[in-house]
Amino acid sequence: MSQTFSREPTPVCNPLCRFFRCVKKALNYKQNPPSCDWVGGACTGHRCPYASCIQVKLLPDGRCGLFVKRKTAETGEPEIKLGADVAIRAKKRLEKFGA
Repeated sequence: MSQTFSREPTPVCNPLCRFFRCVKKALNYKQNPPSCDWVGGACTGHRCPYASCIQVKLLPDGRCGLFVKRKTAETGEPEIKLGADVAIRAKKRLEKFGA
């Protein structure tokens, strides 16, 4: 995963993203690449334990959740359709209880 610095979100989290935040407030944007005043070196971005995303989209592997599509698994079970007999029974029960 190559590091791309941009103010807009990228597929891999980067410290220049507008949603990226340093919990220690130690990120220095004046240098290129951004540096961490806490450790005195370059910011490691998503690998830092103090990295966070204000959109809560930072995934554990460093990817941005804004670029990930959710996978849904089909169960293969047919949908249960209510037949006319079920509707008739329900109507009779409602009449029985005075509703």
